[in-house]
Amino acid sequence: MSKLVFITGASSGIGQALALRYHQAGYSLALVARRVNEVESWANDHGISEASYKIYSADVAIADSIMAAGQACLSQQGVPEIVIANAGISVGVDTAFREDIDAMASIFATNTIGVAATFQPFIAAMAVRGYGKLVGMASVAGIRGLPGHGGYCASKAALISYCESLRGEMRATGVKVVTLCPGYIDTPLTQKNKYPMPFLMKPEAFADQAFSAIEGGASYRVIPWQMGWVAKLLRLLPNALFDKLFAGQPRKHRSTSL
Repeated sequence: MSKLVFITGASSGIGQALALRYHQAGYSLALVARRVNEVESWANDHGISEASYKIYSADVAIADSIMAAGQACLSQQGVPEIVIANAGISVGVDTAFREDIDAMASIFATNTIGVAATFQPFIAAMAVRGYGKLVGMASVAGIRGLPGHGGYCASKAALISYCESLRGEMRATGVKVVTLCPGYIDTPLTQKNKYPMPFLMKPEAFADQAFSAIEGGASYRVIPWQMGWVAKLLRLLPNALFDKLFAGQPRKHRSTSL
């Protein structure tokens, strides 16, 4: 019987690339998305048989919705070896605007609370079994706050800390917690950006490195490695120099449609 991986945000970008990489490695797929038809079309286009995957319709921003999808997976496919909480959103926020407070709440609901809600249904079953991996998709943006990115950076910083806390909590159970921090990945999420994106990666290249990190037992990994060094250097910069470096840089686009 093949191993099972549960992936949120499977309708595009990193989620689809990870799903394909795990399929190629022989895993069965439990795929979560709001756009079920797009996932079905993608699976057909890649010749993935219906017997090797199931799709669960859920909104990660709604805790009960994604937890219900996890329970459905447990009932229909069993306990996954790996759960990848990949779904995320990114828009700019400006605290001067009332509507951007709601946008920030939506970002946290998906990027932070949504990850915990994704993991929740599987934790007890994995602990009883004695193994499994819970993978949180954070970001290099969570390492230091960038002007105009307050909602996204804060949500990913919170996720990094949450996964670190959970890793310690799960240690005695044999269940591993993995934090992945992508840099700039060429996805629909980043294609709207109007500023330079150094070391931009294709989703497929990211998926290969992420797969290796997860399978290899990493607990924390920045991908690509170059962005890890960039992030470390930015973290070490004194505030005055950091603020000067980013003064006048283009901000992340705002949205009132979340």
